[in-house]
Amino acid sequence: MDKLIPDPPFNTTTPNAEALRTEELLKDREAIKRALNYYLDPPAPYAPTPRRPSTMYMIAPNMDTESLLAQACESLASASVLASDFATHLIGPQRNTVLAIQQIIMLAELAVNRALDNVDPQV
Repeated sequence: MDKLIPDPPFNTTTPNAEALRTEELLKDREAIKRALNYYLDPPAPYAPTPRRPSTMYMIAPNMDTESLLAQACESLASASVLASDFATHLIGPQRNTVLAIQQIIMLAELAVNRALDNVDPQV
């Protein structure tokens, strides 16, 4: 859209014109610095709060390590069976991907079993 009236030229006839222009530039720079500091480095009340996980599904804090490891082992065993059953219905690269996921689950299950043995050795 064209303007009907052009911007007025900068008035250089006044003796203080250069000083006024410098003052305006300094004010602009200060405003820019304030805006950047506000958005890039927010003041304390606007600082991000630390993340607090949801307590909807919370494990009781007084659970012993052996019970937690046993539950993790059972969950991993179930996930391994689910992945194995799912892989039987797939072919090609998708089947290979699911079998790789199952192998990772089994490795995690082995690690949890070893930790469980370390907590309560079955001698």
